[in-house]
Amino acid sequence: MTRARRVVVKVGSSSLTAPDGTIDTDRITELADVLAERRAAGTEVVLVSSGAVAAGIAPMALTARPRDLATQQAAASVGQGLLIAHYTAAFARHGLTAAQVLLTVEDMMRRVQHRNAQRTLRRLLDFGAVPIVNENDTVATHEIRFGDNDRLAALAAHLVRADALVLLSDVDALYDGNPARPGTRRIPRISDPADLDGLDIGSAGRRGVGTGGMVTKVSSARIATEAGVPTVLTSAANARAVLAGESVGTLFTAHARRRPSTRQLWLAHATEARGSVVLDPGAVRAVAEGRASLLPAGVVKVEGDFSAGDPVDLHDEEGTAIARGLVNYDASEIPDLMGRSTRWLARELGPGYEREIVHRDDLVLLGAARERARRGGA
Repeated sequence: MTRARRVVVKVGSSSLTAPDGTIDTDRITELADVLAERRAAGTEVVLVSSGAVAAGIAPMALTARPRDLATQQAAASVGQGLLIAHYTAAFARHGLTAAQVLLTVEDMMRRVQHRNAQRTLRRLLDFGAVPIVNENDTVATHEIRFGDNDRLAALAAHLVRADALVLLSDVDALYDGNPARPGTRRIPRISDPADLDGLDIGSAGRRGVGTGGMVTKVSSARIATEAGVPTVLTSAANARAVLAGESVGTLFTAHARRRPSTRQLWLAHATEARGSVVLDPGAVRAVAEGRASLLPAGVVKVEGDFSAGDPVDLHDEEGTAIARGLVNYDASEIPDLMGRSTRWLARELGPGYEREIVHRDDLVLLGAARERARRGGA
């Protein structure tokens, strides 16, 4: 951590707000002080901050975090301005400029928007600013959103080629059970996904103002480490200690492998399949071992109701999910294409059908297939 040239720090809503949902300006000031120290030491810092919806609760006279999307978006519209205003004032005390960056999933997934976001963030860092990133909740939808800022932080770390990611919340580390129970021990390091086997990760935070529990934090750590970014999970109270390189929280070590694309990371960890396509054994081998596209000839069954562009799981005939990808056809179209070559389809139905069910660039391996590929096996 002390050698990191560029660090992404994510802080959750529960670490920034008072129990009644209002912004705790002292906590924002304390966090800004810590990050400013790190910035003065020569490290570039990107802050991914939750809190917009929570900050809008009190001004809108709400009694709790809204559950419906429209009210959440309204609260975010009110709260985002308050949140960035406090950050601007807190960083200005150190002569630093805070820059608001609001992103959506499409900004990460679409090539042009991805490059624009990457270029903007790099330019802000060149000017010595502190980018403060949040999801653009006012325009995001349930169908197309990060789901929580833990995943956004992991993808942002990949986007800016960070050397480390720090996930700050109200929990100081990952434990081998419920930390409130006697005898539970802190897990200082996760070096392999297998280290998580048998752990009781739990679900939600204590105060109900955020959206990401321990499950999403562990998932986000895996996204980042697969992108080559070591990640530390700890509490906001430990922010100064973790950035100073002290042994606090839980360290998820990075995998020594080529960085995947942001699209692949998103597909593997931040999407839910809308249906599934069942493959014959030859297609399973081609996709899992040959990293090939899925062609109509290898499909034997379609399950679910999905549209072109939706994420779908690719299963073998025993029901095991081997990959996930963005499908090029509606579910209703595929039965008429199954078992046919793309050449035959183009000749009989027109050149628009000479395309894959899922292109290899829009496909990522899952489960055992992904682990075999990560370890360099077939």
